[in-house]
Amino acid sequence: MYGYCALMSVEPKPASEWTIHGERVVDDTRRAVLSIADVELPDGVRFEQYVLRIPAAAMVIVLDDDERVLMMWRHRFIVDRWVWELPGGYLDPAEDSMTCAAREVEEETGWRPRSIEKLISFQPMVGTIDQENIVYLARGADFTGAAPDINEAERLGWIPLDEIQQHIDNGTIAGAGSVSGLLALLLRKATGKL
Repeated sequence: MYGYCALMSVEPKPASEWTIHGERVVDDTRRAVLSIADVELPDGVRFEQYVLRIPAAAMVIVLDDDERVLMMWRHRFIVDRWVWELPGGYLDPAEDSMTCAAREVEEETGWRPRSIEKLISFQPMVGTIDQENIVYLARGADFTGAAPDINEAERLGWIPLDEIQQHIDNGTIAGAGSVSGLLALLLRKATGKL
């Protein structure tokens, strides 16, 4: 076992890195750039790989004093399913991710977060897609009186934190940002760091 561990390294060895010979844009829109990269593996095999680059996105877990999470019930046409999701969206050019997170919560739900802190950031499909996702934790929120955006959600719900895992397990919480952020929050709670 020790010999196996001794061979493990957190730093990639230059010999194991892929070589990118070029990348050509196939489609460039306001919200995504699709390209094809000419890639060579360390063993010399060469192939083309689709690459999708999307602006960063910020999401927010709004947690109230009763440990309930503000979520949006919405239809996602790509997978043709109704799911609960955290409020959030793309960062505007040069926009700070925390500013984006707070703005998106208010625009989509009519709730203004009181305090906000970074919880987790990740790349959802690092082998094909480049899109940083940043999930924030907001403790408390004040209702602004604004109606939720009908284009964003059918309805809003305050889901008890104790029910979140069940929603993930049954697929009613399915998006990578929502699942990753909520699992990070559940881990904090389980380790007494909430």
